[in-house]
Amino acid sequence: MSTRDDIEVFLDEYQSTLSAFDAERTAALWGTPGTIVSDDFVGALHSREEMARGLAQAHPMYQMLGLSRVDHTLLEFAELTSVLVRVRVRWNFYDGDDVLLTDSDYEYLLRCDDEGWRTYVAVAIDEAAKLARVAADRGIRLPGM
Repeated sequence: MSTRDDIEVFLDEYQSTLSAFDAERTAALWGTPGTIVSDDFVGALHSREEMARGLAQAHPMYQMLGLSRVDHTLLEFAELTSVLVRVRVRWNFYDGDDVLLTDSDYEYLLRCDDEGWRTYVAVAIDEAAKLARVAADRGIRLPGM
């Protein structure tokens, strides 16, 4: 299997954990420390427990918006070294009727360590703006917005 195929398997597992709102399983796919960067936030989480708590904080918002399922499209793939890859992923968010709510792009730095591929850096490109638009379209006031 090629590295790109391995990354697709990793992203399939990641989307499965997101769709299940399973913060612990999602956190298990992160290396530590894990760094998240967006226009409004920069933070490094030093344990998987911290990562799981952080990820779980977003679940109520996703549920308020009606998110039911997530899938992905691998937009870019760059093998930086034999153990580091940079990927750009488009996450597609679907409601309970399998209608696309919105999508969101992320850049990730993944590293293959003893446990396999793990996320070490995630850069949120447009998620906040797109989720805010979904909330506005549905007449939902999200906390902090």
